[in-house]
Parts: sequence; structure tokens; C-alpha cells
Amino acid sequence: MSGAALVWCPFPDAESARSAADALLDARLIACANILGTMESRFIWDGARAAGSEVGVLFKTTAQQLDTVVAQLGALHPYDTPAIIGWHADAAHPATAAWVATTIPH
Repeated sequence: MSGAALVWCPFPDAESARSAADALLDARLIACANILGTMESRFIWDGARAAGSEVGVLFKTTAQQLDTVVAQLGALHPYDTPAIIGWHADAAHPATAAWVATTIPH
């Protein structure tokens, strides 16, 4: 394992995505947030099929901070039930792993 971790989370718009990313960066809980363009999401909600536009974000953090990032995203997110999924990176380029590790305090 690389010691790096990733978190995926869709937001209702770019503004809320940027706000969450900036809060996590300022707290030094993540090294990076890749805010993607608007995407179409299709899902089951309240027992029915639904669809909407969302902005996806991929957050880069350390394995040690993964649970904290997931919890903080839950607190920052505008949705009542946000889709926040985190996982440990099985592999990372050595330079990337070093950058993430040195950017985020333990």
C-alpha cells in the first residue's frame, strides 16, 4: 500500500464543491481536490429512479486522515445524505505518495 487514500464525492454545484475543497485544504486534511465538470447522475432515491446534474470531486489524502476527511465532508456537504466514498490507494507513483505524505501533517 502507498499510504495515500482517495475520496469521491459528488456535489450539487461547483460553488459547494469549491467551498468544501477549500475548507479541507485550509485544514491540511487533503493535498488536492480535483473538481470535475458537471456530470449527469442517475440513482435511486426514495424508492424511485431519479436523475440530476452534479459536480464530482476526487480528494487526495493520507490513509491516516481518510476517516477524518470522510467525516468532515459529511459535515460540510449541503446534501442531507451525501454520497461520500473513500478508499486506500493500492499504489501510487513514489513522487505522488511523497507529496501527499509531506503536504498533510500526521
